[in-house]
Amino acid sequence: MGERGFWDERQRVGKLKEKKPVLKRFSDSIRWESFLPLLEMGYTLERKSNAGRKRIDPLLFFKMLELQQLFTLSDEELEFQSNDRRSFEEFVGLGVMNNIPDSTPVNFFRKSLYKTVVIEELCEKFEACLRENGLEARAGQIIDATWVPIPTPKASAKQCQHNSREENKEFKAGC
Repeated sequence: MGERGFWDERQRVGKLKEKKPVLKRFSDSIRWESFLPLLEMGYTLERKSNAGRKRIDPLLFFKMLELQQLFTLSDEELEFQSNDRRSFEEFVGLGVMNNIPDSTPVNFFRKSLYKTVVIEELCEKFEACLRENGLEARAGQIIDATWVPIPTPKASAKQCQHNSREENKEFKAGC
């Protein structure tokens, strides 16, 4: 197979959107701008100087928090999935060439919303938006496969995962 070009990528993206556009439909049904006044109240960023990173759009963070809630993700897993999944990337409004916030600013944003006590109002408003569109959010889960090495018949006795008698004695003595 030869190298893929720009048009091949556009075709691939088009096919993906046709197959399972769940997040796209979900995103299109919400008036995200209506959340901005609450998000601005809750996103207090005390800057001591103009040095460092620029302020990240609170709407992007809010969309990330919604994905986190919907898919039951930790902050670290949200960061990974947002970088790994094109659908997450597009849902939050970023493309391949944009930087996706890591778990630290996402955590800071959430804490800021809690500290300013707008989180409950945001959740209620979000639920109302869903109901207006005849939608209901049901949390799901992304299950991560883990590879675990196991002993093979060809493995030597040292590679097997057994404790020696001395190790067992030390373990029992420590209990």
